[in-house]
Amino acid sequence: MGYWGFRPYVPVAERRRKAANAMAKLAGKGHPVSPVVRDGRAIATTFWGKAWCENLERYSDYENRLPRGRTYVRNGSVVDLQIAPGEIKAMVSGSSLYKVVVKIAPVSKPRWKAICTDCAGAIDSLVELLQGRFSKGVMERVCREQTGLFPSPHEIQLSCSCPDWAEMCKHVAAVLYGIGARLDRQPELLFRLHDIDEKELIAGAGKALPLAGKAPAANKVLGGEDLSALFGLDMAQTTAPDAKPAGAAPAKTKRAKAAARKKAPVPARKAKQRAAASASKRGKRSAAAGKPGSK
Repeated sequence: MGYWGFRPYVPVAERRRKAANAMAKLAGKGHPVSPVVRDGRAIATTFWGKAWCENLERYSDYENRLPRGRTYVRNGSVVDLQIAPGEIKAMVSGSSLYKVVVKIAPVSKPRWKAICTDCAGAIDSLVELLQGRFSKGVMERVCREQTGLFPSPHEIQLSCSCPDWAEMCKHVAAVLYGIGARLDRQPELLFRLHDIDEKELIAGAGKALPLAGKAPAANKVLGGEDLSALFGLDMAQTTAPDAKPAGAAPAKTKRAKAAARKKAPVPARKAKQRAAASASKRGKRSAAAGKPGSK
């Protein structure tokens, strides 16, 4: 223990080493370990990840405590994060390894039904939904304060095993940002957190908007297995370059072309020339037959 009851500073490299050893022991006991991994310096880059972080930052309850968590999540201190219905459990590397629990109040059935109704006909596929490729109106609806998919402070309960007296310590703040980073890679976990079925946003298409097309059946909507692997891929189907169009006629052979030329009608001018030549030949033969001594 350091001066005034505070723990002594531990370098980041040392914290990472201790955390890696602790996680290796947990993994050896069968505990699934899922650290928060980011690409680059940004904590979140997709619609769902950024929307989660921006939702937290707009509340004055959190604005003074959240910045302390950004450094922790950026340097890889959230060494394990598990998202289950209504609860997030995490391990954060600090002076020691701390356990963080974040509980989220589930979206009520009337609230979820209202979201589905308002978004009906505006989302074409589950892949489009999870990629965040939809209209500004849908974005505003799912991000709406108090009635959207993202929780407000009174719907969040926080706890950490560290000695900090504040409800939101830097370890909790790191976990909250870590959730946003995780939603970048697995946006379907937001719906799992609320224990709701994201396919209902697709299956409900066409029930409220008069100009929307017929809705697909819920059991025919694309499933959610390994959907993260589809992200960023071009889903358009292309035709093979050597494929022949259906019903195409086979090429004619040289013999068939020659036969066709013989059967083709002869132009009138050529027909007259041929007739004159034939008459000339007949006249010559008749003249030769009328000479004396010819038989």
